[in-house]
Amino acid sequence: MELTETPSADQLETFPNPSPGREFTVEIVCPEFTSVCPKTGQPDFGTLTFTYTPAGSCVELKSLKLYLQRFRSQGIFYEAVTNRLLDDFVAACKPVRCTVVSRWTPRGGISTSVTCSYEAGG
Repeated sequence: MELTETPSADQLETFPNPSPGREFTVEIVCPEFTSVCPKTGQPDFGTLTFTYTPAGSCVELKSLKLYLQRFRSQGIFYEAVTNRLLDDFVAACKPVRCTVVSRWTPRGGISTSVTCSYEAGG
């Protein structure tokens, strides 16, 4: 599988929710996310946390890992990538609710954290 292609929601695989009659929360932490600053060309390093309540399906973790690796060479600002991750995750899984938090390694003495949320029907 070629990981240099552009990331897209259709690269995220899902499987049926094993307990569709119960509301539960899944938290996925990805501590090795990398992308590129579009202004400086320098690598950005961050930790992503996906917290979601599945509806009909759950995300398959290997496909999420491969999808995230496709951002390694993408020039994208923190705010844009966090919103993009939420949009693609929601498009693939169609959860009841989802929050994506990106926490970025400090650069020049400044730490950044970006939080994006989605609620079905909201």
